[in-house]
Amino acid sequence: MIKRLIVICITIIGSTAFAQQGTASPYSFYGIGSLKYKGTVENRSMGGIGVYIDSVHVNLRNPAAYVGKNIDAGPFDGESRPVKFTVAGTMSDVTLKGDFGETETNTSTFDYLALSVPVGRFGFGFGLLPYTSVGYKLDDTNDDDNLANRFSGEGGVNKVFAGFGYQISNKLSAGVDIQYNFGNIQNTAIALEYNSEGELVQYQTREFNRSDLSGVNFNFGLAYKTMVSDKLELSATLAYAPETKLNSENERTFSTVSLDQNTFDVIRIFQTEEANLESQNLDRTELTLPSRLAIGAGIGKPRSWFVGAEFTTQNTSEFSNPVFNNTNASYENASQIAIGGFYIPNYNAFSGYLKRVVYRAGFNYGNTGLVINDESINEFGISFGLGLPVGDRNLFSNANFGFEIGKRGTTNQNLVEENFINFNLSLSLNARWFRQRKYN
Repeated sequence: MIKRLIVICITIIGSTAFAQQGTASPYSFYGIGSLKYKGTVENRSMGGIGVYIDSVHVNLRNPAAYVGKNIDAGPFDGESRPVKFTVAGTMSDVTLKGDFGETETNTSTFDYLALSVPVGRFGFGFGLLPYTSVGYKLDDTNDDDNLANRFSGEGGVNKVFAGFGYQISNKLSAGVDIQYNFGNIQNTAIALEYNSEGELVQYQTREFNRSDLSGVNFNFGLAYKTMVSDKLELSATLAYAPETKLNSENERTFSTVSLDQNTFDVIRIFQTEEANLESQNLDRTELTLPSRLAIGAGIGKPRSWFVGAEFTTQNTSEFSNPVFNNTNASYENASQIAIGGFYIPNYNAFSGYLKRVVYRAGFNYGNTGLVINDESINEFGISFGLGLPVGDRNLFSNANFGFEIGKRGTTNQNLVEENFINFNLSLSLNARWFRQRKYN
């Protein structure tokens, strides 16, 4: 049963992830796109907090989590902690609202694939996750209500990572991730011209820009857990990613094209010339990824309930890359507050399946750091989720379902308000690779 579930989940996520654009947000026009990775499905179902760390779920927000909760028997009757595997995807429905009216779009994307292996006081993690995503199609009209410019883009930045954690004591663990960033961003702009009779002329000009990005960054983490009474456990976490530079190899071309008179799509390219970016020192640039700090704390009863809060700040005002400059956009420091938790009626109940289900909820509010036309772009979200037990009940594997509803942006200053609904699906699977025999 568990193997069939794995195949079905990976097939669904894989087929939808690579068939569609990762985002349809007009705000992905700016910088390196919209932030795609916001934590595991378990994190996102609790408002996005990464505070809670245990032995049965992968926590990709903090590398100190690779060692699990602490070196104790936990729920495994004195046996070692299991190897953890997780894979996830998201389906989104977004309503875009602005002066133009409303329009609706849908996307389905792959979120992450990761493996965590505990070995004594150490823990190791490996994985792949899309970090940012670019996907937009924007039209600009003139005074005669004719299409004047069309902008479109696609791409994004992905991360492959490897990390390890170390259990300093039964209460404190630390870890570090080494992340390699790679990807490309492609932007196209077409300027439309009309004759004196308002008809589209035969030839138009198209500008195409592409930036190939690569570079390494680090993420450091600390996790602390202690019992403050016979039943209550206090958790505190800290994660810090220092500022880093990504290499950006850029190209720009100008083409003469003809367009379909009805759809304005390119139907033929006549001539293409490559811009001399080297003379402007723009062929190879450096992109600054700003530092990020997350501090969280929470309290709960082990394997029963938990509630926590996390504050995240990012030095987004330091973001820069000469080829991504926009006259109407700037950056300020970003921040977010998230609050959430979970409840399990009875994690090891012998009867009553619903008693073993994990019920999650949370909310978050934050400033994305993007400022357009002097308007800060903020985001708010409420989330709910379920962790459904699957497979061997002694290993506590879960199929996790999350539901998020929220808003990003504003209609002020001729901007766009995004109202989104996300449905998240993940498998959090545990297995024993190394098991000591009790009998010969």
